[in-house]
Amino acid sequence: MTSFPSPAEELRVLDAELRHLDARRAFLLSRRAWLVNALYAAAPGPTSAVPPVRRPEATAPRVQNVLLVLGGVLLTVAAIAFTLVSWGHLGIAGRALVLGAVTVAALGAPVLLLRRGLRSTAEAVAGLGLALTVLDAYALHEVAFTGADGTGYAAVAAAVLATVWAAYGLALAALRTGAAESGATVSRTGLALPLPLALIAAQLPLLLWSFAVNASVETVTAVLLVTAAADTAIALRVPLKPVRIVAVVGASGWGAWGVLAAGWLSWAAPGPSAAARAAALLALAAAIALTTAWLAPKPALALGTALTGGLLTVAGLGGIARAVLPEVWTVPAHLLCGIALLTAVRAQAPEPVRRGLVHASAVVQGFALATTVPVVAIALLGPVGLLERIWSGAPADARAAVTLDAPWPPNTATVPLVLAAVAGVLALTGRTAPWRTPALVGASVLAWATVLVLPAVLELPYAAGLVTQGGLMVATMTFAGLTRSAAPEHSQPSTVSTESTASTASTASKVSDRLRSPLPLAGTLLALVTSVSLVLHSLATEPATLIALATSTVLFAAAAWRTDLGALAAPASLVHATALTCAIGASIGWQPQHTALLVLTVPAIAALVAARLADSPMTIPVEATGAAAGLVAIALSATHPPLLALTLALCGVIVTGRAVRPDRRHLGYLAAALFVTASWVRLAVWEVGSPEAYTLPVTLPALIVGHLRRRGDRTASSWTAYGPGLAITLVPSLVAAWADTHWLRPLLLGTAALAVTLLGARRRLQAPLLLGGATLALVALHELAPYIAQVVDALPRWVPPALAGLALLALGATYEHRLRDARRVRNLLGKLS
Repeated sequence: MTSFPSPAEELRVLDAELRHLDARRAFLLSRRAWLVNALYAAAPGPTSAVPPVRRPEATAPRVQNVLLVLGGVLLTVAAIAFTLVSWGHLGIAGRALVLGAVTVAALGAPVLLLRRGLRSTAEAVAGLGLALTVLDAYALHEVAFTGADGTGYAAVAAAVLATVWAAYGLALAALRTGAAESGATVSRTGLALPLPLALIAAQLPLLLWSFAVNASVETVTAVLLVTAAADTAIALRVPLKPVRIVAVVGASGWGAWGVLAAGWLSWAAPGPSAAARAAALLALAAAIALTTAWLAPKPALALGTALTGGLLTVAGLGGIARAVLPEVWTVPAHLLCGIALLTAVRAQAPEPVRRGLVHASAVVQGFALATTVPVVAIALLGPVGLLERIWSGAPADARAAVTLDAPWPPNTATVPLVLAAVAGVLALTGRTAPWRTPALVGASVLAWATVLVLPAVLELPYAAGLVTQGGLMVATMTFAGLTRSAAPEHSQPSTVSTESTASTASTASKVSDRLRSPLPLAGTLLALVTSVSLVLHSLATEPATLIALATSTVLFAAAAWRTDLGALAAPASLVHATALTCAIGASIGWQPQHTALLVLTVPAIAALVAARLADSPMTIPVEATGAAAGLVAIALSATHPPLLALTLALCGVIVTGRAVRPDRRHLGYLAAALFVTASWVRLAVWEVGSPEAYTLPVTLPALIVGHLRRRGDRTASSWTAYGPGLAITLVPSLVAAWADTHWLRPLLLGTAALAVTLLGARRRLQAPLLLGGATLALVALHELAPYIAQVVDALPRWVPPALAGLALLALGATYEHRLRDARRVRNLLGKLS
């Protein structure tokens, strides 16, 4: 009962076994090669027993192809030399007949070679035959058509050769198919040369014809585009790879030249008629690109060609509009055509085609926006120049306020229209798109830019420009406050509250999430930029400056109080308030040091607001802004030491108020530094040169703080608690006492050092005991120094060496005594054992 497998199953098993054998053989061969190389590398010299394996550098098929190609090339060169140079006694007619006979033989030989399976040889001989047909065409011109125009004859010859070569290739393919059906032994693939060469020859007839008839540039461009269209059709429909490669190269090359020529014609069109002809050429190129996109098998190719087709359509229509309309409407006309491409979204077209047209519309809108950048930059950055002309007088209009005698760009009347149109497109198309949030942010920015450039473009009065910017600031801040993100916790606006820890945490979370939402953040940033631009514009006149700063301060303060954007709005309000106080001081004629006292109201308000905010995310920004305002006040009063001391003291009071909170205790060090610096400045104003006047105000608070530290922390050492405070006074006073020839300072310093020493001894504190004792000893040494010097001068010169010798003897005796005690202890221990 033996069951035999089916032929298909047995064939599958045999194929699997052969694959295993091939894999095993490949592994063994690679292992053998590695072993041979390893033995050869380890051999000591040229006497190695195993020689290296030599492998052929070229495969047999490659050698065969090289030989065949070289043979065909040499025969072709010989034929050219025979036709053009070696006329001999036969003449051109005789040479033509000989070439014709050789051509027929060369074209017929591949049939026999294909029947014998010699495909490569057939390719070489066929290539020679095709090259001979070109020489035949030349010889025919020299024999029969000597009077014909060379360019025209070349066009006809190229068309005839393309037809003959294509028929020859198709005939060989049909012969191969018929032989295969009859069972004859033929090559499985046809010749690869005739059809691609026929397509190459077909590229030339129309172009050569246009040159022959001296056609216009428009006609030559149309010929290029028609040739590209034919190549495109072949590339899309013909499955043969060599033919498709030639067609793709031809379509790309001729299409690129045709598009460039049509674009140049559209740009240089002198009138509507020329622009219409150029637009027709661009429309032809666009049709070719869109047809390719519609029929392309690959989505990436379809997307790219659809994008190209859309841009060519816009370029053609925009060229007509440029020739008809004034120059100022060139950009809006192109933009309108680009926006019209968005209607392709609802067309019955493949998805890559629709996306390509949408991308083309985006490119056009991007270029249109690029033309508005200079105007927006001038409107935004131009008023910076007013910093050098503060309160110099109102400009003539809003444009003069931003240009400041600089030239205004031409053809900018439609800039607001372009910005508004793109903003509207983003707002409408982004409502249901996946990129809804970026689209709305972009629309809001473009709408803001539209209003920003409007006063300068329309040359509105200066006051109207300021009012427009103020309204824009209010609108953007309102937009930021009313915009809601997708998160549910943003359904109700929050206010700052400190009623409980839970409400504070909830408010902090809302503010933090709010700032991470793109739309409110974008609105707030736009309001900040607008406020800066408004303030810069208002610097031309004093009333405008005060009104702009006051308005900005109040607006951002209200936004910080009534919306969830206080982390940005509150610092902005304080910054504007600082600038407002400086402007008020300059307006009433105060000196900078007097204005500094007015600026200090901003840090005071910031400290009060921060005290109410508790743990809100606004706390740190408000404190930082208040600190910056305090630095501004100090800088303003730096040139007047008495008011500088007062400013530093007031800053210390404000910082002390913040240091009362448990989480701000570290600010106490800053407050102490401010108070000390204020006292030092005041002492310098009073021309006090005694160091104790500078050190005692630091020492007393330091000792009090150290005492409180010791009471709260039993492990704190006296060096940590009292060391810094005592050193601050004792060291400078000691240095001054050594340089002082009067008796009062050493007496007072010695008395104080004695008191510190006794206090340290009573309390058993190391720092007061050692610092006070050392200071007392050095003061006493300073007082006894003259007498010691007199005694040293009175002693003989042998006394110091004698005293040094006695000291050394005493040390040696002490050392010997300790060694004796050590030996005694060792002997006692030995007896115990």
